Amino acid sequence: MAHGGRRGRRAFIGSFTAAGGPGIVTAAVAEDGGGLTLLSSLDGLPDPAYLTLAPDGGTLYAVSETAEGAVAAYRVTGDKPEPAGPPVSVDANGPTHLAVHAGHVLTANYGSGSVTAVPLRPDGTLADAPSGVLRHTGSGPHTARQQGPHAHQVQPDPSGRWAVSVDLGTDSVRVCALTDGGLTLHRETALRPGSGPRHLAFHPGGSYVYVVNELTPTVTVCRWDAVDATLTPLAETPVLPGAPAGDAYPSGIVTSPDGRFVWTATRGEDVLSAFAVEGEGLRLLGTVPCGGRWPRALAEADGYLYVANERSGDVAWFTVDAATGLPRPGGRLEVTAASCVVIG
Repeated sequence: MAHGGRRGRRAFIGSFTAAGGPGIVTAAVAEDGGGLTLLSSLDGLPDPAYLTLAPDGGTLYAVSETAEGAVAAYRVTGDKPEPAGPPVSVDANGPTHLAVHAGHVLTANYGSGSVTAVPLRPDGTLADAPSGVLRHTGSGPHTARQQGPHAHQVQPDPSGRWAVSVDLGTDSVRVCALTDGGLTLHRETALRPGSGPRHLAFHPGGSYVYVVNELTPTVTVCRWDAVDATLTPLAETPVLPGAPAGDAYPSGIVTSPDGRFVWTATRGEDVLSAFAVEGEGLRLLGTVPCGGRWPRALAEADGYLYVANERSGDVAWFTVDAATGLPRPGGRLEVTAASCVVIG
């Protein structure tokens, strides 16, 4: 629902119930300062690790990141989500991300290394079964993490013509077409072997893509041509100013609505990195503590950044300095095993 609507902004927060998380948490977003106030929690779906909203903001979709793998729909017109039908199997293991595209919910299935399409009915509820599953193939040089494909994210491109999936296990980004409910591979772009791409964000201008890599703490800048769905890697930029002190596993990435800045989160180092967009490249402006431990996901809304810190069990929010792009700490909301945050 748009800002300034009847109920105001809401934050929807996913969590790992297997680690003691409360399920799906709803919080009110303050108009002044962007702070979060707990409204409700809903625990009926195991491990709702990632959430997304329908374009009209009235329906929330959640993956169940379990071996059985499912997706569920909820009405979110009030302060507590209401289930809109039973969960639907995605015919895959470990769905870790999802997006709405062309009348379907698409899930990226980490365990199975696949992308699933589940049709949406006109009222936004889910069909009873998937209409297609596209299985990835390939591997990478990292023996522990890249023995096979691991689809980590799927989302539409800004033109709405293509579905783009990021695969950590195969060091590649796939561009797919969705036709009559089925997904077909249009093009696969290889990134640097062993980089382990996790998530990507499009520049609001539509011509560039920023891919954050989990197995090497970098961002790969790519040019994007929506006409023929060509992704062209241009440069790889470190997310840290020096060598990591220990573990460093980047997770989330977002762009500013005006296209001036890009932000990433890095687990282990537990920092947010701010970048200036300079032509076809990125320049690291600096890093700030993420406000907790193990920042798994990142969101931007109305000049604020929100970080789901999994291991410290909270969502932290930051005000972004409009001149420098650097985040300034604002506060935190306790959410055990927080996995993602979506603002709507």
